[in-house]
Order: sequence, then C-alpha cells, then structure tokens
Amino acid sequence: MLDEYLNERVVLDMSSMFVCLGKLARFDDHFIELRNADIHDLRDTDTTRENYVAESVATGIKRNRKKVLVRRAEVVAIARITDVVDA
Repeated sequence: MLDEYLNERVVLDMSSMFVCLGKLARFDDHFIELRNADIHDLRDTDTTRENYVAESVATGIKRNRKKVLVRRAEVVAIARITDVVDA
C-alpha cells in the first residue's frame, strides 16, 4: 500500500505531538525512511498541525534532517504533499 508513495514528498501525522514531512525513500514492517525531512515538534510553537503543514506546503519543507527513520507504529496517517488542501 505504501508503494504508491515511494519517492513522493509526504506528510506523516504522528500519534504524538510531532509531524514529519519529507520524501518517502523506503519502508519495511517497522520503519518509514524519509529523506530531506522536517521533523516538527508541535509543542515548540503555538501553531496547529494543520496550519504548520499548510505553511510547509506553501513555503516548502523546512529540512532539518537529511535522513530519518520513523516508527510505523507511531504513524496515524500519510498523505502526499500535493494532496494537502487549504480549507
């Protein structure tokens, strides 16, 4: 199912107060690897998850990691950046 997202820029909504954006490089049963990723801790700002993602879509991903592994068990949702809507 994740195959359709390979090499696409994606948003990972996490069960925690983190949101992750980046290019989906690969995955296995336990991890998702993002490249040129932005791992954002929502506790560090007053903005909502939705506003942060919308701003990142508009201005570009603010890369703070060249490569990161995210535990699949922590991911609530995945979407292509191009599928994010600004309501």
